[in-house]
Amino acid sequence: MTARLTDQFPPRRGRTHEVQGPGAIGFALALAGRLGGVVLWVMQGWQGRQLNPVGAAEYLDPQRLLIARTRDEAETLAVAEEALRAGAVTLVVMELTQPLGLTPGRRLQLAAETGRSTGLCLMPEGVGSNAAETRWYTAPVFDAADSTLMRWEITKNKSGTLAAWDVRWDAETHRVIVVSEAGERPGVAGAAG
Repeated sequence: MTARLTDQFPPRRGRTHEVQGPGAIGFALALAGRLGGVVLWVMQGWQGRQLNPVGAAEYLDPQRLLIARTRDEAETLAVAEEALRAGAVTLVVMELTQPLGLTPGRRLQLAAETGRSTGLCLMPEGVGSNAAETRWYTAPVFDAADSTLMRWEITKNKSGTLAAWDVRWDAETHRVIVVSEAGERPGVAGAAG
């Protein structure tokens, strides 16, 4: 039996999830676009880059994206926890730079459950919290016919199976489209014609 992406994405509401890998920001934007509503993106102010709401327009209305810049990791977690608990936003995305301990991870879970919001931690590769409901790894896939192709893999799932899919974002429908295996894609060299 093959796991279906629609059973896993969007991840369960009222919980906090994690994503890692070079495609993490794209995953977060796809989740924001899929969920709709208002999104709070929390990142530490010392980071040299900044998310441009207009650049996220393919995924969601830039007016629905709020960005909070914090002093440090502790303030990032505090802002995210309060936003999750309040339930005034659909999704809270937190960019974390350090491993997340069990206690702060559990606090985020309780806040998400209380506010019925979804939390998403963008984590460095190789770290994560035992409290996370799911953990995803995302990366681009080289395909000469489709430069937007991504590989999404669930590497931790408290309530289901582990699986992976090749996907692309459809901006018109605000949905993630599962793409067939490489040998089955139209236009792939060596594919049966």
